[in-house]
Amino acid sequence: MAKLSAALRRRWQALYHRSSIQMILSLSFTAVAVVGMAFLGLSLFLRFSASTNAQLSDNSQRVLSQVNLNLDAYLRSMMRISDAAYYQVIKDTDLAEAGLGDDLELLYYSSRDSLVSIAVFSGGGGLIAAAPLAVLKNSVSPEREDWFSAAEARIENLHFSIPHVQNLFVDPDYRYRWVVSLSRHVELTRDGTIESGVLLVDMSYSGIEQICKDVDLASGRGYLYLVDGTGEIIYHPRQQLIYAGLLEENNRAAAAYTDGSHNETFQGQRRQITVKTVGYTGWKLVGVVPEENLWNNYSQLLLFFLFIVIFFIFLLVFVNLRLSAWITAPMKKLDQAVKELEAGAETVDLAVNGPYEVEHLSRSIQSMVSTMRHLMDDIMQQEEQKRRSELDVLQSQINPHFLYNTLDSVIWMTENGRTEDAVVMLTSLARFFRISLSRGSNIITVAEELEHARNYLTIQKMRYKNKFSADISAEDGVEELYTIKLIVQPILENAIYHGMDYADGDGRICVLAFREGDDVIIEVADNGPGMPEEVVARLLDAGGAYAAMGSRGSGIGFRNVHRRIRLAFGQKYGLTILSEPDDGTVVRIRLPALDREQSLGYRKEGGK
Repeated sequence: MAKLSAALRRRWQALYHRSSIQMILSLSFTAVAVVGMAFLGLSLFLRFSASTNAQLSDNSQRVLSQVNLNLDAYLRSMMRISDAAYYQVIKDTDLAEAGLGDDLELLYYSSRDSLVSIAVFSGGGGLIAAAPLAVLKNSVSPEREDWFSAAEARIENLHFSIPHVQNLFVDPDYRYRWVVSLSRHVELTRDGTIESGVLLVDMSYSGIEQICKDVDLASGRGYLYLVDGTGEIIYHPRQQLIYAGLLEENNRAAAAYTDGSHNETFQGQRRQITVKTVGYTGWKLVGVVPEENLWNNYSQLLLFFLFIVIFFIFLLVFVNLRLSAWITAPMKKLDQAVKELEAGAETVDLAVNGPYEVEHLSRSIQSMVSTMRHLMDDIMQQEEQKRRSELDVLQSQINPHFLYNTLDSVIWMTENGRTEDAVVMLTSLARFFRISLSRGSNIITVAEELEHARNYLTIQKMRYKNKFSADISAEDGVEELYTIKLIVQPILENAIYHGMDYADGDGRICVLAFREGDDVIIEVADNGPGMPEEVVARLLDAGGAYAAMGSRGSGIGFRNVHRRIRLAFGQKYGLTILSEPDDGTVVRIRLPALDREQSLGYRKEGGK
């Protein structure tokens, strides 16, 4: 923790030292104001969010209350049918004298839009009367049904079942309807004797479904479902998926909730649950609104909040920038004058009006300018002379043995009557040295540098009796660019001495010049024996020794070119060597892409 704190402190100090006074003042004022605004805005936002959340909860409770009223009205209509069947039909009928079928039939047809069937059973489960169907299936035992046993257990109360398919009766149309059964214990009269029985009223499940399915909860982002007192689902908008095991609902826990709003987490999702008990049935309406949908209700409020914050931040930044600019204007003017001095301006106005400290600093700088100019001129002259001398030394290191060996070859050819070959070699040698001199200029075109390389290769191929072949090419437009001279020939010399010496006509050297962004690449590749990794790593070092390979040369050509390029153009440029044993060598020369105008500053030998 201490290390992290120290690292953060160092980074803050570094940022502080890189920043201007105006920036520090602006950021400080703005940060304080923004933090205060953010705190105030966040407090207001949280308060409004809580208020909106409470309002959404109230709306959900109102919606559930309205559904409860509609459901209560529907259930009461069923209860009235049950009461009418019991008190107006069953109570007034002695089964020994008359049947119940006609009266139940009449009662059914008067409410058939919401009824599926109505039936009366004896205490033993025998069918006494039913409408509209009156024949029990042989495989059915009503006394074993849940609604039957529940009615027997609750003599004084009505019992509402969960949704199920009613299949008690033989239906010639083979229809199976979803119903909610209302069952109750009744007293049957037979020959003046009272006996137990059960009245069954099957309500169409579609009636409950119609009441619940069109409920608009949280603008369509929530949903509502209905459970009984034990948590069994009576209605759910995705009931079929739940029955199929493809979806789960927290209905058991919801059945235990008291009426009102609750927050819960189910399957990793936070939800607002609103519960309303449906009167005497023990059923519960459960409204569910996912928390992510609650946040959708805050979108307009959040946008308004962000708009206000951004507007005030913009206003504060503008005011702070103006204020800090006014405070730091004298310092900035003085800083700009110093930058102009650093850029080499001859005349700079250092007279600055402002606080005492700034004016005193201005006078001190003015008194130093004259001395600084003299010192800078002396240093520049010394450095220029030093760099010129260093380039001259590097230029003089180009191997003079090449000239001696070439002249020896010319003498040998002449003595052996090969005058034409001697003329070709001398012509190439003359062109070679003409480009080497280049009228005293250190900068030549890429085309001239490649021509210089061609002349050198012509001489070497004749000396080595065509042990190798060579190819020199350049992309369009590259030959018109400029480079320092004599950078390809030393690379070719190393490629020939160390790569082609043992070639037997199958040696090959390829030179390619191409553009890469703002740079020019001249690539020299050979199919020689290559070099180990450790030799490549040491090759461009001042203390490296190419002689470690056990062959001629010390690698001075590589280092010479590398240092000349860096002295002329900077550390970004120079040589890159890619080589592996038995896999040849590729040397990449990276230079800046200089056109004619840009090359004027490098024209004179050793100068800029």
